[in-house]
Amino acid sequence: MESDAELPFDPKAFLSRVGKGKTLIKLHKSQPVFSQGESADAVFYIQRGRIELRVVSERGKEAVLAILATGEFFGEGCLAGQPLRMASATAITECSVVRIGKPAMIRVLHDEPTFSALFVSYLLRRNTRVEADLIDQLFNSSEKRLARLLLLLANFGKEAGPEAVIPAISQETLAAMVGTTRSRVSFFMNKFRKLGFIEYNGRLEVHSSLLSVVLHD
Repeated sequence: MESDAELPFDPKAFLSRVGKGKTLIKLHKSQPVFSQGESADAVFYIQRGRIELRVVSERGKEAVLAILATGEFFGEGCLAGQPLRMASATAITECSVVRIGKPAMIRVLHDEPTFSALFVSYLLRRNTRVEADLIDQLFNSSEKRLARLLLLLANFGKEAGPEAVIPAISQETLAAMVGTTRSRVSFFMNKFRKLGFIEYNGRLEVHSSLLSVVLHD
C-alpha cells in the first residue's frame, strides 16, 4: 500500500476540497492573468492551455521565466508572503484557469494535511526543475538549451506522457527562454528539422530523437 508521500498529487481532487473561494476563468490567447507589480492575492491552476510567465527589469529588459501547461499551478508566491507579483502571467493559447483566493488556499492546506503534503511535494519537484533550468542556462550551449526546452514543452519525461505536437510558440519567445537571439533559434530549428528531430510547418511536432542533442557531449 502506498504511503501519503508516495501518492501522486491529484490537482482535481485537491481543488474539490477548496469549495468556496475559487473561480473558473476563460482566457483568450494573449490575454493577461495578472501583471508584474499587482497585488498577489491568489493561486492559479491551469485546467487547459498554456501560460507564459515573463519578467521585466527596471531597465526594460525582458525574460521569459517559464511556459506552464495543463495541470500546473502558478502564483503560489502569495502563500509565502509575497505582497506583489514578481512576474506577469499571460495566456499563450486559449485557456481555462481556476483562480483560488489566498484565504481559500490557506484554509484547504491547513484543513487537508494529506493534500497539503502532496502539494508541497509537487512544488519541490517543480523547484528542482527550475534549478535544472538554471544549470542548463549556465553551462549548456544555446543549441542544447533549445533542444531541452522543446522536449520539456512536449512533456517528455513527465508522468502524463509526451505530447508530440506543441501549440504555436513564437521564435521570439523561444529565444527569450533559451537566452539567445531569434536568428540563432531559427538556425537551430531548421537544423533540427533537416535532421528529422522535429516537424515545423505551421505547428511544431517534437520527436524523441531530439534527445540525442541533449545527451551529446
